[in-house]
Amino acid sequence: MTDRTPLIRVTAMPADTNPYGGVFGGWLMGQMGLACGSFASRRTRGKAILVAADAIKFPGAMAVGDELSVYVELLNQGRTSLRLRAEAISRERDGDGEKMVAEGEFTFVALDENNKPRAFAEESESNG
Repeated sequence: MTDRTPLIRVTAMPADTNPYGGVFGGWLMGQMGLACGSFASRRTRGKAILVAADAIKFPGAMAVGDELSVYVELLNQGRTSLRLRAEAISRERDGDGEKMVAEGEFTFVALDENNKPRAFAEESESNG
């Protein structure tokens, strides 16, 4: 679909389905949260926790065996928090067809060793 690099790439398995045989939306949200958590920890260089998930949409369906790629982009960075957008793209198992199956916004807060919000340096400051 694009030249972006996914933070997570995983294959949907039978255990990831709902009672109707489709891939469970909660599993998709979990994969998106894991990808955003990875992004947040690297960006803040430490512990960062999910405090909100908003505007979650499921515009497509995914089948068992399809490969899921989750892409994350920074929407906003505050002093102690990040607002991220995640896109979950499904690629059919036996081909190259891709479609967006989920999207949403995730907010993370950086925490210190006492689990209190902590400020973190902007990326440009940490690069010199």
